[in-house]
Amino acid sequence: MSIQDKQNKVIADFSAISQWEDRYKKIIDLGKRLPEMPESLKTEQNMVKGCQSQVWLSASLNEQGQMTLQGDSDALIVKGLVGLVLSVYSEVTPAEVLATPPEFLKALGFEGNLSPSRANGLHSMLKQIKLYATAFDYLLKTKK
Repeated sequence: MSIQDKQNKVIADFSAISQWEDRYKKIIDLGKRLPEMPESLKTEQNMVKGCQSQVWLSASLNEQGQMTLQGDSDALIVKGLVGLVLSVYSEVTPAEVLATPPEFLKALGFEGNLSPSRANGLHSMLKQIKLYATAFDYLLKTKK
């Protein structure tokens, strides 16, 4: 599934929920369903800078040349935001990550309805994913 398809699914899922309190509940549920991140990956190197909560993101490249992302947070809503971002950006190519803007955030009004610290943290997560994608894209291009 492409990033655009994943974004469209997220938009459809959240657009069906009109109240922000219910959207927060859905975000929290995403965090609860996020696969456990191994403690060995919760390192300073994988910590996302710019988040008020502790957030870790780890990326690897699978055999198909797609990014596999893992993440976690010590805060419930932020962990849900991690899960949301990973649902869009994991298992796609680095080139697709770099070519596809995060339209779902604007479409859902996340930027205006999250606290400034959570919105900054969300942007920091996206920036970190783009950095991983840039490094992996370079690696794939130099291997050819």
